[in-house]
Amino acid sequence: MAQEYDIIIIGGGAAGLTAGLYAARARRKTILFEKAVPGGQIATTSLVENYPGFPEGIDGPDLAERMEEQAKKYGLEMVFAEAEGLTIQGARRVVHTSEGEFVGKAVIITSGAEHRKLGVPGEAELTGRGVSYCATCDAAFFKDQVVVVVGGGDAALDEGLFLTRYAAKVIVVHRRDQLRASRVLQERAFATPKMEFVWDTVVEEILGESKVGGVRVRNVKTGQGRTIAADGVFVYIGLVPQSDFLKGLLPIDGGGHLEANLWMETAIPGVFAAGDVRVNAARQLVSAAGDGCTAAIRADHYLNDLIAQEQATEPERARA
Repeated sequence: MAQEYDIIIIGGGAAGLTAGLYAARARRKTILFEKAVPGGQIATTSLVENYPGFPEGIDGPDLAERMEEQAKKYGLEMVFAEAEGLTIQGARRVVHTSEGEFVGKAVIITSGAEHRKLGVPGEAELTGRGVSYCATCDAAFFKDQVVVVVGGGDAALDEGLFLTRYAAKVIVVHRRDQLRASRVLQERAFATPKMEFVWDTVVEEILGESKVGGVRVRNVKTGQGRTIAADGVFVYIGLVPQSDFLKGLLPIDGGGHLEANLWMETAIPGVFAAGDVRVNAARQLVSAAGDGCTAAIRADHYLNDLIAQEQATEPERARA
């Protein structure tokens, strides 16, 4: 028999852990499913400098651990499992996971987003053999070596700066002639001797047999191609919402984001979406936490309304 809960949370990033904290503190029986590492993207971020309350910054894994501990302190249950589907059975919301079925009265989807792939030859074959999407995880493997970072946003520069602690040289390849990252990160990157920049350029192939040996690139303005020798490639070109398991059930935009209103409510009552998986998300740690808080508060209201409706129908049932 499926286990029953008041609130089921799918995803253990900042949005999910915050939702779990608020739901558990509201004394709702709450369970959270996470398929990988609690904390989501922050668990693989070397330094978080823009989360309120930490003027000196805080290591991403440390912050993720604190958020997890705080939520569990109030009774949040956590299970390492992957959500595979969601079905609606009247007032029951059934979440299908790799560990079985779980029934909830309300579901908060905080499944987040994963790093977008380049989709070029050699990427899949060399992932784990020089191709990475997490500098915090893999930087130490490239001590005194040359690595390429693909991208021009905050993640690319933040992780690129972390790589300079180990690598001899970090070459940032960006398809435009200016970065999208915050000014603070840009100033820091430009002032770092170990970092070089290749502008108006895209990666067309990752080279190597048993490990990365370099990248073949092309200048988008001149069309000229060349090869950059490198021992590793770190890819930061955006995020893909993790919403495939909900296709056909909930409205999803062209980018894979779940449609939700300002209360994080989706088209199905009792099902909420928060964080990077929802449409128009700011894709910041602090906004994801805010989304999770909002979703949990609204889910609590939804459960209160369910109780009120059940109480209102009890006299009618008795008369019948």
